[in-house]
Amino acid sequence: MDQLTIEDGVDKVQLLPAIDDDHGGVVVELNEPMDPTIFLTRLKTSMSLWTLQGKKGVWIKLPIHLVNLVETAVKEGFCYHHAQPDYLMLVNWIPETTNTIPANASHRVGVGAVVLNDKRE
Repeated sequence: MDQLTIEDGVDKVQLLPAIDDDHGGVVVELNEPMDPTIFLTRLKTSMSLWTLQGKKGVWIKLPIHLVNLVETAVKEGFCYHHAQPDYLMLVNWIPETTNTIPANASHRVGVGAVVLNDKRE
């Protein structure tokens, strides 16, 4: 879903750019600088629409240069999911059901084995 605009009388409110994910949620990737007040308006409008649409998880990928939007998102119920050197991923579970978003994988475990018979084969 590109930057859709919802008309309300004379006013127009732009939604956050989002694409549907494979699990009934949406992913928002922001790249352009945005004032936190404008972000808040767009976030609230978008969340209302996604709630009506029955979306589940909402992911916001914030590049490091948009760190000014983190506080606004957290105040609206978003939590940190994971971070990389160049972005922060925030997530919000909309339904009033158990949150099924898995924790971020933070470790890798390797296992190796060798099986030999009596003949060392």
